[in-house]
Amino acid sequence: MKGYVARKGSRWYAVVYEGIDPVTGKERRSWHPAGCERGDAERLAARLVGERGGAGDEARSLSFGAFLTSRWLPGKRLVLASSTYNGYRRNVEGHIVPALGRIGLRRLRPHHLEAFYDGLLHPRTGHGALAPKTVYEIHLVIRGALGDAVRRGLVSRNVALVAHAPRLRSHPQDRTTFLDRRRAPRLPASRRRPPVLRGPVGGGVHRHAPKRTPRAAMG
Repeated sequence: MKGYVARKGSRWYAVVYEGIDPVTGKERRSWHPAGCERGDAERLAARLVGERGGAGDEARSLSFGAFLTSRWLPGKRLVLASSTYNGYRRNVEGHIVPALGRIGLRRLRPHHLEAFYDGLLHPRTGHGALAPKTVYEIHLVIRGALGDAVRRGLVSRNVALVAHAPRLRSHPQDRTTFLDRRRAPRLPASRRRPPVLRGPVGGGVHRHAPKRTPRAAMG
């Protein structure tokens, strides 16, 4: 990881080169204000490069599974209710780690996640398919874990934000109920209530009276 200093107006900045974005392919640099003295900016740049270089060496050898089980889950245990934490742990140990655990944390890509979700929805082995809602919950676990990895400086971007995840749809029973209501038989005309109309004067209401056949004109 490289760093240098730059000046904008009267202020100096420490600029750290953070490599190529794995999703966009563009170079990434972070700017850190250091005050009005060039020496302060140089010292800040050197410190940031040293800190992030250590984190980068660690991340290069860290697998996604090791990050989940040794870093992310222990931290979540401190802040989550037991039932919520146990749900996270079951998804991590039962689904995520067996499929994605050996991939390096920095080598994880959106297509890895999409293939994983597709395998859960349409398994090619004897395992039963998971419901889209369950797969989406697993996606939320991965997205949250990678967001934490970004905040720790272990990866530069959360690839789960780019990967396509299953869409949640309304339950088929809801649609059936709606269609049943549309198909409900209408009451015969003889059993319908006549419409209520407002009268032209005084705001009163009256009902339509049945039309009477006019009498023949007197000759």
